Amino acid sequence: AVIVAGGESPTATVPLDILHNAPYVVCCDGAADRYIATGHIPDAIVGDGDSISAENREKYTHLLHIIAEQETNDQTKAVEFLAAKGLRNIAIVGATGKCEDHTIGNIALLAEYLRMGISVRSYTDYGVFIPCNGVQKFASHAGQKISIFNISARGLRSEGLEYPIYDFTALWQGTLNRSTGEQFTIEAEGDYIVFMTY
Repeated sequence: AVIVAGGESPTATVPLDILHNAPYVVCCDGAADRYIATGHIPDAIVGDGDSISAENREKYTHLLHIIAEQETNDQTKAVEFLAAKGLRNIAIVGATGKCEDHTIGNIALLAEYLRMGISVRSYTDYGVFIPCNGVQKFASHAGQKISIFNISARGLRSEGLEYPIYDFTALWQGTLNRSTGEQFTIEAEGDYIVFMTY
């Protein structure tokens, strides 16, 4: 399934292909108006209902799933909605841009979804955020830009990256690395998020 979040609408080939080929699309209510304006109808619209137009609220009321609680954001409400339907392979588009604080929050939440047993990736116009735990291998190409954000990992080590990694204690410390070949491996105990450019 694909979640369309309320940030910048995707314009790059990768996220647009993922969205257009999705078997099931959920819009956060803040993204529903834009998605519908492109001539598409989502399978569901999920959120607290504060951002969808009155016209679309009425026209698509049969698709609308209002979740009023404010302990989570609309992206998380959409993830939980899909998980309750048994859909656990999720791509998110439109989660970045517009509000930088929401961008950071949406990226950080990926680790929470991983702990829920959900395979999730967040695709931007420039690359993909992948929440990880333990040892992970990634297909890559020489020179591909890689950043690693430590959430709770210890013993961070890598093979196939230009610069060695360690147990980062600040978000910026794992940024601006590069792959040296066709794959790289990260070893750790705990959670981290990898960003790879296309």
